[in-house]
Amino acid sequence: MNAKLDPLSGLKSELSRDQRFLIDGEWRLAANGLLFDTHDPATGTVIARVAEAGAEDVAAAVAAARRSVRARTWTGLSADARAQVLWRFAELLEAHGAELANLEVLNNGMPITFAHWMVSASATWLRYYAGSIARIHGKTAGDAMNESDRAMHAYTAREPVGVVGLIIPWNGPIGTFVMKVAPALAAGCACIVKPAENTPLTALRLGALALEAGVPPGVLNVLPGLGPVAGAALVAHPDVDKVSFTGSTEVGKQIVRSAAANLKRVTLELGGKSPCIVCDDADLDVAIPAAAMAILANSGQVCFAGSRLYAGSKVFDRVVAGIVEFASKLALGSGFEPTTALGPLISRKQRDRVLAYVECGRKEGATVAYQGTVPASDGYFVAPTVFVNSDVNARIAREEIFGPVLVATRMDDLDEIVQAANDTRYGLGAGVFTRDLSKAHRLAQALQSGNVWVNCYGLVHPTMPFGGYKESGWGREMSSEGLEAFLETKSVFMQL
Repeated sequence: MNAKLDPLSGLKSELSRDQRFLIDGEWRLAANGLLFDTHDPATGTVIARVAEAGAEDVAAAVAAARRSVRARTWTGLSADARAQVLWRFAELLEAHGAELANLEVLNNGMPITFAHWMVSASATWLRYYAGSIARIHGKTAGDAMNESDRAMHAYTAREPVGVVGLIIPWNGPIGTFVMKVAPALAAGCACIVKPAENTPLTALRLGALALEAGVPPGVLNVLPGLGPVAGAALVAHPDVDKVSFTGSTEVGKQIVRSAAANLKRVTLELGGKSPCIVCDDADLDVAIPAAAMAILANSGQVCFAGSRLYAGSKVFDRVVAGIVEFASKLALGSGFEPTTALGPLISRKQRDRVLAYVECGRKEGATVAYQGTVPASDGYFVAPTVFVNSDVNARIAREEIFGPVLVATRMDDLDEIVQAANDTRYGLGAGVFTRDLSKAHRLAQALQSGNVWVNCYGLVHPTMPFGGYKESGWGREMSSEGLEAFLETKSVFMQL
């Protein structure tokens, strides 16, 4: 690799030291002394050793968060003061944008341009929630009366849920960290962030920037560790009031079962098997690149990736050929190379899982319309793959693959397309491509999905709620709904 592009050049001295986690404003090693390796998925090499939180460390973090709640070290500040802290956090995030983007590419493998976008979008989300703090308020019920006809004054108060466990995934570490932390802090909660064990580095750096911005000790704690150990301990802890999790549907179900012990609040953003529908009247110059990137962005490691394509006979061959041509021109390689459009998958395990699905698709009788080549490397690369002629009940057509694998189906009747698109246990995203506005509205209404994009795909914005139907999750993130998820409502009655 060109030395000028070496991601370790500015980070080598820091990464050579054992990475500690953040509890109560202090950087600590694990109580049991354990460390785990974190890798560069583009090369397979170890880039850092990170303190591995266990149940004892989780208990310490929860205790610190609970102390901060009782002492009101965060909620005791004025709304303006807390907003200024989040605003400073956004400014620091931007000021350290190059460092954060490099860490993200190094630990996740995504292209550097995507990492820079993630940093910029995260700063915007922080500012959105900084501005939301002053708008947290209750309502007055007016001159309510009790059954004895005695005058009453009644109102509602909005209060933070309390101590929250925020479990973030490896496919977009910076963005999902901020997507959860920003509304939780805006609501006044104390947070314990458990980053994915594959990608802990940017979460630790964001924790340091939050302290520098003025978030009080104990209000934001960051604990890398293994999901079945640290994650499970966090979810099961009786003094955690809420868990917000982004990840697989299977783990989400485990969290629900564990959270039932004390009925803690739960928000889940889970898996998907999202459809893209290209109607015969679609503008193919728009539809083809959008449908291609719907499955290829971040190498298909996106919860709402458009992994199922439906198109009518009039355009099907042209759409598939166009996607194949588009995919064939995308460079696979290290995210630090400026020409790279597709980076590696996150791990050897994930690469092998996706390749097993590709082989499964062949054995199930689907036709491979295209399969690209991967660079000569020890990294975890998977080439874009397009299947056609797949049975609707084939595993590749029904199960979330989480890689750059598209299943394209020729289908003409619009009602049948809607039925096929909805015939899934998921409901996170859907794309519609048509010039007919009435058709677009009808499809948007008929599709069982938390997000529908028309003549585009995958857009997110802080003012718009994000979440899924069915087994794609519970609740919504982003927007005012994302803030509401971290608030409780208290009704107060005063006899006059």
